[in-house]
Amino acid sequence: MTVPRETTGTAGPVDRPEGSGTTGPGAVDDPAQVLGRLGRSWTWLMGSAVATLVPGVLVLVWPEATLHVVAVLIGLYLLLTGGFRFVAVFAREGHERLPGLLLAVLYVLAGVLCLRNPLQTVAALSLIVGMVWLVSGVLTLYAALATGTLPHRGLLMAVAVLAVVAGIVVLALPAESARALTRLLGLWLVLLGLAEAVVAVGVRSAVRGTRTPRPGRPAATA
Repeated sequence: MTVPRETTGTAGPVDRPEGSGTTGPGAVDDPAQVLGRLGRSWTWLMGSAVATLVPGVLVLVWPEATLHVVAVLIGLYLLLTGGFRFVAVFAREGHERLPGLLLAVLYVLAGVLCLRNPLQTVAALSLIVGMVWLVSGVLTLYAALATGTLPHRGLLMAVAVLAVVAGIVVLALPAESARALTRLLGLWLVLLGLAEAVVAVGVRSAVRGTRTPRPGRPAATA
């Protein structure tokens, strides 16, 4: 997942107003700027968390679901997460976008594989999801370590480590039945969704903190 970077206490405007960078009264924003503002929003991060949490809850409360249903739910989760991560890429600097873009492509490809053949074996589904979580965790951990200005780096690294552990567990302990796979994937989806929700709430608090003037200091004026 990508965390917005504008939660700093430096002076000067952080968010560009609507229409910034345009030259005419009727001009519109560049699509990259629009996606960047959307990806920096804490609500977008929370949406990604919900997209992870909801399939996990459905899988856990529906233990009798067939492998076909599980594969469809996992495929939809991967596609939605890929879309969220693609938009979040634009919230980062140009040289920091590559890991996020690779993650977005990885999630979309894995989602297509799950939906293309939902009647695949338990081992194949475990392999797809385990590899996605493992690679996602490693790339996210690298981005968190390489970018010192990310807010709440500790939370982000914790989510990355959790994804790595989830990928290793799913790959090293393949489920022998659809029911066992359902419980395993559902549990990890819920844990990852809750962890991402904590990161989103932390980013929301950081953003609000930078907009609230400190006691004894006048608020910034335009």
